[in-house]
Amino acid sequence: MTTHPQPAPFTTDDYAARLAHATKDAVRAGMDGAIVGPGPDLEWLTGYRPTAITERLTVLILLPGDVPTLVVPVLERPDAEGAVGAPALRIVDWADGSDPYQTAAAQLPASGRFAISDATWSVHLLGLRHALPETTYHALGSNLPMLRAVKDTGELDRLAMAAAAADETYTMIVHTRFAGRRESEVAAHLARLLRKHGHEQVDFTVVGSGPNGANPHHEAGDRVIEPGDAVVLDFGGLMHGYGSDTTRTVSVGEPPSEVREVHAIVRAAQQAAFEAVRPGVPCAEIDRAARTVIAEAGYADRFIHRTGHGIGVTTHEPPYIVEGEDQPLVPGMCFSIEPGIYLPQRFGVRIEDIVTVTETGGRRLNNTDRALLLVE
Repeated sequence: MTTHPQPAPFTTDDYAARLAHATKDAVRAGMDGAIVGPGPDLEWLTGYRPTAITERLTVLILLPGDVPTLVVPVLERPDAEGAVGAPALRIVDWADGSDPYQTAAAQLPASGRFAISDATWSVHLLGLRHALPETTYHALGSNLPMLRAVKDTGELDRLAMAAAAADETYTMIVHTRFAGRRESEVAAHLARLLRKHGHEQVDFTVVGSGPNGANPHHEAGDRVIEPGDAVVLDFGGLMHGYGSDTTRTVSVGEPPSEVREVHAIVRAAQQAAFEAVRPGVPCAEIDRAARTVIAEAGYADRFIHRTGHGIGVTTHEPPYIVEGEDQPLVPGMCFSIEPGIYLPQRFGVRIEDIVTVTETGGRRLNNTDRALLLVE
């Protein structure tokens, strides 16, 4: 296994700043507070990941002017107290046989509007509503969409490490044989390489050869890769808790001229979108920059997805780089730029990098060759 330097750990002060930021964001969104259940938001805010997500109620309560409160089952209190962010929290427990919703309700005002995390179980939402009938709940993802979007230095370091590991994976895979192997074999090889280079979790390894490349989310199968195939390689996962996600398209031997032509268009679109990145530009403008290049080349209807998505503790999160998203870019945001052209029953091409917004423009975190590489 490749040894990589370890990033500096997040501190109690880091988590305290995140908790304060989230509480202020909730107020700015017109909420009286926020309620966060197990999932990526809870871990990002507190450093606490429950050992198991069960039917037992666990919620973080954020109220302006009050100490953040984490309500947990009593049997999980020791783990909660061991979380890095725990010193910034008041921890309240409840025991089996008692009513957990009354315990949570005692920490909340009797009425008000609350943002509640998207992953919260409906049974818990209904339990809170029953305990506090004068309260209303609104999706945290819709009301605080930029909660995790702007990364601090520690987060940017982790994302850069994950991207570098994905780049190393690509550099190694293109020196192996493709022809005669099943897509699933190459996908498994990508997963092994990601782990070798430090990923603790592999989320996806898309290997779309020939006509399968025209499906952007093709799941690698038993198709045997043939000479002349264009092969879309899209892979990523989590390293040090932060995501990687990169795509390159290769050709098994000399490609047909149309593959070269389409690849050149996608590469130009990806470059145009990257060059459009700068603070204050709406997310939608990045999408338009890529889409304009592809439309002018006559393939508008074959670019069938958004240009990108945010990345952090999950591989898909706000901001989304898509028409209609007017959120301006802010230094520290990280997202993919991944235009593609897909010709059904024939082939597909996609090129993807993770990009972060700087004070003056954009910086790519993925730096492998974007040319159409020929593999064996």
